[in-house]
Amino acid sequence: MNLDERLDNILEGAIPGHVAIIPDGNGRWAHNRGLERTEGHKRGTKRAEDLIEFIAEKLPIEYLTFYTFSTENWSRPDSEVKFLMTLLKDLLGKRGGKLLKNDVRLRVIGDVDGLPDRTAQVVRKTMDKTSSNEGLRLILALNYGGRQEILTAAKELASQVTGGELSSEEITEEIFQSHLYTSGIPDPDLLIRTSGERRLSNFMLWQLAYTEMWITEEFWPSFKPENFLEAISDFQQRERRFGRVDKGKYDQ
Repeated sequence: MNLDERLDNILEGAIPGHVAIIPDGNGRWAHNRGLERTEGHKRGTKRAEDLIEFIAEKLPIEYLTFYTFSTENWSRPDSEVKFLMTLLKDLLGKRGGKLLKNDVRLRVIGDVDGLPDRTAQVVRKTMDKTSSNEGLRLILALNYGGRQEILTAAKELASQVTGGELSSEEITEEIFQSHLYTSGIPDPDLLIRTSGERRLSNFMLWQLAYTEMWITEEFWPSFKPENFLEAISDFQQRERRFGRVDKGKYDQ
């Protein structure tokens, strides 16, 4: 079955509205080929570009989130961090036109102020340029940590309570969620993680409570649209109950 046939089959089923991806394995992909880690990051970036374009053109997915750079990634060697920041800046600066062409709107979750100035400037400029686009919502988690996100929301709410703007009894899940980086964004329906790792790595800890997970052994630089469609196909076979039990199903 070729790619177009797979796509036709997928479009006959339920499509997740929000897909989140942890694109893992760039370094190991490069190491296995005797290359520098930077080559893995370059190849991984190209894979992300290609997948974004494929989804924007072929699938009715509303939101696509990439775990791009975590708060823990700052502990990597300075040379690698500098390369990643430059790669991101160049990607959005030189190739940001692709987002406009494909009607993609960019949003960033995380502490943008903590990024290098030039990178932060390009990120904000690209978000502004694409703000009127109405197609795929592309979300990059940059300088992002799930625990930090929850802690920041808790501090904001605590400040409102002590300031008399809000009582603790008034705090609901909806109000708490409105203080997260992802305010206004629906929780992911599907999480894809590459390289065979089976952990969340401090990613969207609140939002992934009932998200379906799909894990592949493929390293991210080897991940293709076919792999993405395989994940969607697997998602379509699942029964999402969100903690509920279907009456009668276990009474037989």
